Amino acid sequence: MATGVEFGLDTFGDVTVDAEGNRLPYGQVIRNVVEQAVLADRLGIDGFGIGEHHRDDYAVSAPEIVLAAIASRTERIRLGTAVTVLSSDDPVRVFERFATLDALSHGRAEITLGRGSFTESFPLFGYDLTDYDRLFAEKADLMSHLLTEDAVSWQGTVRAPLEKQHVYPKTESGHIRTWIGVGGSPESVVRAAEYGFPLVLAIIGGAPARFAPYVDLYHRALAEFGKEPLPVAVHSPGFVARTDEEAADILWPHVRVLFNRIGAERGWPPMTRERFDHDVTEGAMHVGSPETVARKIANTVRALGVQRFDLKYSNGTLPHDRLMTAIELYGTEVIPRVRELLADDTTSGS
Repeated sequence: MATGVEFGLDTFGDVTVDAEGNRLPYGQVIRNVVEQAVLADRLGIDGFGIGEHHRDDYAVSAPEIVLAAIASRTERIRLGTAVTVLSSDDPVRVFERFATLDALSHGRAEITLGRGSFTESFPLFGYDLTDYDRLFAEKADLMSHLLTEDAVSWQGTVRAPLEKQHVYPKTESGHIRTWIGVGGSPESVVRAAEYGFPLVLAIIGGAPARFAPYVDLYHRALAEFGKEPLPVAVHSPGFVARTDEEAADILWPHVRVLFNRIGAERGWPPMTRERFDHDVTEGAMHVGSPETVARKIANTVRALGVQRFDLKYSNGTLPHDRLMTAIELYGTEVIPRVRELLADDTTSGS
């Protein structure tokens, strides 16, 4: 087992509450996200990703601006999205914004492109949901051309064509690390391989090991398309506290609020504590003490053979101070312990 795994943190900028349970204003939530990223950088965590949403329970609709603020206060942490909703955006503008972020951060920008699990951006920006698949497929194709940073000639049906068009600014390295995030669609996995994008698996439910066939499909598709091997990452929710019991008890009421709100929109039954506890012990939630979380992350890395693990540390209305403590434990105890566990695998020849 290789030990060169990267470890990151992801947030959607969930609107949180203060110590008395009062909802914080959006501005304070965004400023708190910046402080969380600054802490992650100080702790040596590899990456920090911010998701794009356009609804009232998430504060961040323009991740690149927040990431630019973070870039000015950090030194080494990679700064990306989780995800950029490419279907309702313009690939040219996406490239321009991230090339600018790359300049401000001295080459630390990365992009994760996705279709998004929420659809509010489609009517907001005038897109028809019946074009959901076509929008992403064509725009991902255009993005693959733009990322070469050469003159682009491209024609599709979802935007105006380009004819030998350069897009600026160019990056200093000539490359922005760009992933495609998928939630379990084989077609999306194959598309990522076809365009030569590294893959991020969003594992938010069920046992992580059940995603192994998608990793295998991705590697086989890369080979069939004549592409070089590329990394695979996992994005999965979690929370770290001093003990397993404390972590679960702190997280539960905030996850319940989040799940039941989204569930009411999608026709899901209310979340029960029994189901939550099952997701913690058997499912995708990496929750518990540093030792428990480290062992679960190591198991996920082993089961899927991935090169990066991103913990979605913000979950519902969890207060800022709880998030800061979780980040501290993740950086100082969880990551070093995962590295030890994976190194032990190498030493034992497993």
